Amino acid sequence: MSTATTSSQPNPAAQWLSLSDDELLPDNVEELLKPIRDDLWVSAACVDRILEDATVQRCLLNLGIERTEAAASRSQSAATRTRRTSLGGESGSEDEERTGAAERTRHATLASYFADETTDARLCRIRATLLDRLDRLNTFNKICEEAPVADESEAESIDEEWEDDPWADSPAEPSSATRYKSPGKPPIPLSSILTSDLVEAACSLASQEHFVALRILMDHHGSVLWPFRFTILDCIPEYALAAEYRDLLPSYDPSLDAEQKSRPKPWREEPDFVERPECTIALEECGVAPPTPSSRHSSLPIRPQPLSSSELSAWYLERIDYVLSSTGMVDAALALVQHAASQGLPGLDEAGEDLTLIARLVYDVPQAESSAADDWSLERWRSMEPADVLCAYLAHSTEDTIAHDIQHLVMPYLFVLESRAERTGKPDATLATGLLYNYILNAPLGIVAAVFEASKPTLPQGQRVVRDDEAMARLALACLYGSDSIDQWPTMSRIFECLPAWDTPEDDEDEADEADTTIASLGAFVTPSTTRPRATPSDLLLFFAPLPTTSLSRALDVLDLHLESGEILARWSVPAPLRWFLQSNSNISEQRARANRMARRTNASNDKLETQEDWEWLLEDMLKLSGSGESGSRSAFCLLSRDDIIRTFFSGLLSTGNFDIAKTLLRSSSAQLSLDQQVIEDICLSCSQELYDNATSGNYHFGDMKLAYDCLDVPTRSDRIVQEKEFIEATSRLCSFNLMSRPGIPISPIEIRLTKDRLSLVSRVLSSNNDAYKHTEVILDLVHKLGFRGDVVAQVKTLAMLAETALQADDFARAHAASEQMVNTVLLLHDPAAAANAPPYIQAAREVCWLTCFQLGRHPEFPDAQQTLARALEFCPAERLPDVLAAWRSLEEVDVARRRETLASRKRGAPRVGGHRRQRMSGAAGHGTTDAVASLASRLQSMHMPELHIPHSPDAAALANKAFSHVAANIPFAFGGRGRSYMSDETERSRSGSRGRAADGAHVVSEQASRVLQKGIGWLLGADDE
Repeated sequence: MSTATTSSQPNPAAQWLSLSDDELLPDNVEELLKPIRDDLWVSAACVDRILEDATVQRCLLNLGIERTEAAASRSQSAATRTRRTSLGGESGSEDEERTGAAERTRHATLASYFADETTDARLCRIRATLLDRLDRLNTFNKICEEAPVADESEAESIDEEWEDDPWADSPAEPSSATRYKSPGKPPIPLSSILTSDLVEAACSLASQEHFVALRILMDHHGSVLWPFRFTILDCIPEYALAAEYRDLLPSYDPSLDAEQKSRPKPWREEPDFVERPECTIALEECGVAPPTPSSRHSSLPIRPQPLSSSELSAWYLERIDYVLSSTGMVDAALALVQHAASQGLPGLDEAGEDLTLIARLVYDVPQAESSAADDWSLERWRSMEPADVLCAYLAHSTEDTIAHDIQHLVMPYLFVLESRAERTGKPDATLATGLLYNYILNAPLGIVAAVFEASKPTLPQGQRVVRDDEAMARLALACLYGSDSIDQWPTMSRIFECLPAWDTPEDDEDEADEADTTIASLGAFVTPSTTRPRATPSDLLLFFAPLPTTSLSRALDVLDLHLESGEILARWSVPAPLRWFLQSNSNISEQRARANRMARRTNASNDKLETQEDWEWLLEDMLKLSGSGESGSRSAFCLLSRDDIIRTFFSGLLSTGNFDIAKTLLRSSSAQLSLDQQVIEDICLSCSQELYDNATSGNYHFGDMKLAYDCLDVPTRSDRIVQEKEFIEATSRLCSFNLMSRPGIPISPIEIRLTKDRLSLVSRVLSSNNDAYKHTEVILDLVHKLGFRGDVVAQVKTLAMLAETALQADDFARAHAASEQMVNTVLLLHDPAAAANAPPYIQAAREVCWLTCFQLGRHPEFPDAQQTLARALEFCPAERLPDVLAAWRSLEEVDVARRRETLASRKRGAPRVGGHRRQRMSGAAGHGTTDAVASLASRLQSMHMPELHIPHSPDAAALANKAFSHVAANIPFAFGGRGRSYMSDETERSRSGSRGRAADGAHVVSEQASRVLQKGIGWLLGADDE
């Protein structure tokens, strides 16, 4: 019965094992584990359970430690007994060798004991684990005590209507941040802190920025974590501020000049016997290994000893640069260096200065909205030149902020540079001003104006950006004369208004001459050369540096005059940089070119001058630029006289086509435009010719040609004016005949003006227009307007061309009329008594006349040929008489033969032949008689003008051609399209009047006649070379 009762009682061990970790309570420990007698089993059960409930976990740890205490005492007693035995017979003066031997004996005894008593060995191992967990549990409880508490007032302030959210599916769980900040909720679970490696736990807390928990962990477990302190610190995010984890950072001990080691705060003052090295080693030898550190620690850097001051400074600098380069958070790096410097750590002053300056650059410098932030590091900062740093500080400064930025950003940096130069033993008083002046020289004019406005001499000395008056003057002169701007005249005037003024003596001629020499030298200095294409503001500052105050004052007076001149030029759309006034100071061609542009280009701008007042204003400004200033400084057009300016202005006014305004100004008594009539005429002719040359069309009713024609109405009428107007009219008439410069391209007015022999243009008109020769008066008027009015030779040549053109068109009536008019013209000049001493032009006219008459008279169909040849005999030179007489005899023989035939016909009673010569000749050929053929052949042969008359003289046709080509028009006529062909059989047959009765002999004679006539007029057809 007793056995049944015993078996029915529950087994505590089984009940313990049946409970899960979440079901365990402190009562379960008391009721189930304590009654069990087996210390090893109870201790193993305690070490086997890892709970999240700190209370239950503490009960388990305390029970396990209690049940292992006896085994630890027995082990310690065995080691103690061995020690007493070994030390019992020895005196207190035992040497070290005996002590070492005793330790080895004790270790061997303890190892032997653990080997014999394995249960006690296992209990000692479990006790060491339980004690370590108890220490970690205490650390966990302290972390819970100091864990931050969530702000309950913030949760209570939520509006009640939002607490009952109708759209919410389920109650929202608290966020992780709130969960960590709740009371009793540490940032790391209890199970993790009990089982994980302490170094890993510390690194995890550091990476999550739980600095309070990390500090508690390092305080109570410093013996384990101290060698890995820098590894743990490296896990802290770079963006974390040093003020949040300053207690974790290494400290500096000035007395030791090394790192200060923190004092450990273990939970137990003395380690337990099972935690001592002798017990641990003995357990390892017995195969009962206690917990060992993770093998991953072997790859981590270990620094068990405190660092020296240099090593500690190097770590801080490395950490600072890494924070700055990886995050760009200058404030985090600056807080770190300030913490280190506050402890007196050497070698960080310069880094602190650099970070302070970088912080100003990153946080205080205004940034553009579209610009991306730069990544800064100490290496990049220290590699920059001071000038680049100034540009970085002021890169986004405006005219409104530049003065403030220089005072609050640039000046502290320049002060640091001066201090460092003094610390290195190389002080430089011009370092700061040199860098500031260099920035001003390269800044835009708007920025320069703002700087000078903040440096006015009227401001207090401490508030001025540039505090030296002479330096201001030199900087202003260098910036303005070194600028290429042509449209910032108000800004330049702002700069000038800020400059100082000095009282200088006005009667010192030597100083005035010296200043003038300086200005002349400055003009040569700014003139481009091969070695210096452009004088920069920095170069000009070097030029102005040695000038004394008097020279600077004189230069400022010149600058004032140049600024006024520049504004005037810009007003009339011909701006020039300030350096141009220096370069052209002694160059009259430059000044004249600019004045010409000012007078002519005004109307090309958007602001056209349309009223008389506007042009009078322009004239007034141009005259103002030709004078000198009050101090004798020269202005833009100082080398041009008043008359030069007025002429240039008047020429520009005419070039714009405002002729009515020009006439009004010339007639106005109040206007400043006073010119001699001859000068006015010269200017008008020049402008008219310029407009003529620029015209694209010869029609003088529109365009530039009309302006050229109307321009000649401005001056008083004179022979030169009339001649030029007639030439424009002639040009318009020539262009109306559609003359071509090249195939498909009409002739331009400039080509007409540049034609040397203008009669050739008349020749081209006659050759290219079928009916032009019919209008004799029009052609003669054209010749007169081309500049040949009163030129008898040109008139005779023109009439000759008209006669020959009409002859080629078979218009014998007009050819005869033109030749008669030509002969009458020459007769008015001809004086037989003084023929040998006649002027050259009369001789030239006579030569043209006799050559033309000679050619016309030789034409077989020309009416009144004998009369024409008679005129040729009258005007030709004596040496040409045989040639003309030969032609006369041939014609006379033909006439005699004709008369004889007429008489013979009358005697035979034949009908009378018509009066026309062609009918009589064709009638004779139509009869087919041998005598007639022989007579005609002989007559044609006689027209060949063989060399029988002048054995040693050239052919008369060639002589005529050469002479006429020399005197008459140069361009040959193209008559092939209209002229008759003397070699045409059909033509010869038409003349004969009978197509079917011509004999073979007559045909042969006709061909011979054609060849003879072709050679006789070859000079006209251009075949004299064949």
